[in-house]
Amino acid sequence: QVTFHIEPYKDRDDRSMYHNVKYIIDKYGGHPAFYRHKTSTGRFLPMFYVYDSYVTIPEIWANLLTVSGSQTIRNTPYDALFIALLVEERHKHDIHRSGFDGMYTYFATNGFSYGSSHHNWASLKAFCDSNNLMFIPSVGPGYIDTSIRPWNNHNTRNRVNGKYYETAFSAALLVRPEVISITSFNEWHEGTQIEKAVPKRTGQMVYLDYKPHKPNVYLELTQKWSEKYRKEQEQWLM
Repeated sequence: QVTFHIEPYKDRDDRSMYHNVKYIIDKYGGHPAFYRHKTSTGRFLPMFYVYDSYVTIPEIWANLLTVSGSQTIRNTPYDALFIALLVEERHKHDIHRSGFDGMYTYFATNGFSYGSSHHNWASLKAFCDSNNLMFIPSVGPGYIDTSIRPWNNHNTRNRVNGKYYETAFSAALLVRPEVISITSFNEWHEGTQIEKAVPKRTGQMVYLDYKPHKPNVYLELTQKWSEKYRKEQEQWLM
């Protein structure tokens, strides 16, 4: 099923976001592939990830995301779960004031930001639990973007034959999150792909492959950890 990751754009604010959400739900909300998340109250709501949410001040978000806001979407046909990006620790307070329903950490590099650092996930989960927010840790298979950002070598994270991915999943499961997101896309120049991969060269560019493992090793690891997560969730809820 599909949910939407809303990127920043010029003049993104409470009014434009209201129209974005209305358009998306009106156009796609009835489709069987449109994701709806079951909340603790038993409602099934759409979910929107809001990238770089912190560039907009909490007062603007509150117009849209709080019940008393001037552009409120709450308790309307367009109500949904809105998940903000947490980069710095201080963002957690802004996210709460803004009226968001939760936070995600996005970046695949452990240590790149406060939010993407695995050792901070327990305290973030505790904050979310005490403020009725969802905490969604983001995991990734590795990271390398030096082919397009030569200066960024310090944020490279070696895949270590799948161990980096498994370590991230393990760290996520420790905090018992309601949702885990996988930050992956077929932007091979950032090295987050989990699709099948075989050795490939184009001109001077040599793409990383998964040898000595099979081309689909990361899909298999994703399945393995998804099943482990599902089984552990059943234990948490008992």
